[in-house]
Amino acid sequence: MSTITDVPRGEFLEGEIEPQPRRRRRMKRKTVNTVIWFVVLLAITAVILYPLVWLVFSTFKPSSEFGQNPGLIPDNPTINNYLKVFEGIGGTPLWRFFANSLFIAVMAVIGTLASSALAAYAFARIKFKGVGILFAAMIGTLLLPFHVIIIPQYIMFQKLELIDTYVPLILPKFLATEAFFVFLIVQFIRNIPRDMDEAARIDGAGHLRIFFSIILPLIKPALITSAIFAFIWTWNDFLGPLLYVNSPEKYPLPIALKLYNDATSTSDYGATVAVSMLALLPILIFFIVFQRFLVDGVATQGLKG
Repeated sequence: MSTITDVPRGEFLEGEIEPQPRRRRRMKRKTVNTVIWFVVLLAITAVILYPLVWLVFSTFKPSSEFGQNPGLIPDNPTINNYLKVFEGIGGTPLWRFFANSLFIAVMAVIGTLASSALAAYAFARIKFKGVGILFAAMIGTLLLPFHVIIIPQYIMFQKLELIDTYVPLILPKFLATEAFFVFLIVQFIRNIPRDMDEAARIDGAGHLRIFFSIILPLIKPALITSAIFAFIWTWNDFLGPLLYVNSPEKYPLPIALKLYNDATSTSDYGATVAVSMLALLPILIFFIVFQRFLVDGVATQGLKG
């Protein structure tokens, strides 16, 4: 007959009840661990969100307080920064900068999705000579810094007389130059069973019909993920418009920010942070609306078959 001494410490026979003091110690230890994790996560969240909170409160600071009031709360709150920003600068209204950024971002998303999806289908489904070498070369471009091709690319567009236009910013997007998105979509297409392609090919479908009728609907998570990143990266792009756009009325928002900070005159820090906050809102709204698609895209990446 088994006795309580035959059972290893911490284990109990069926029907026996764990002693009340030990149960309380376990519950107390679990509560302490939960509180510690909550405090740690709260501290990390506060560190991450502090710059955003500082930006929001700083939009209500007069320019004279910058450098004198390092605190979070403004001494003399004002909305003059927003009023000044909505009036525009240099004769160009604020909505023009928003429209320019939106046009470039939307065209970049369309070009990126169209070209990357077609290139990814070719790498994943079409067998041609040198496909492995070309795919490896494309992946290798991810290691190539953008600064390496700035000068030759600028000279090329200058000879084509395309400087001070949006063509240098948009045209490369339609040529599948973003290897990251091509690679992402290739991985999704490779997870789709080839039996579906073969069944469609037996019915007489060609590559275009297979791509548009079968592959394209199934890679929607990858397309949405690519669209989110393409929009955010293009909206926040500063170097590209700085190189190719010269006319103030054609400036996107990142370049318009520098109009409020002139090295030859007094910088308006209040207006600068106000424009920064307004420029951040579309990105924040876009991410909140489409974040579930981003999560779905990442989650389905690991599925097979």
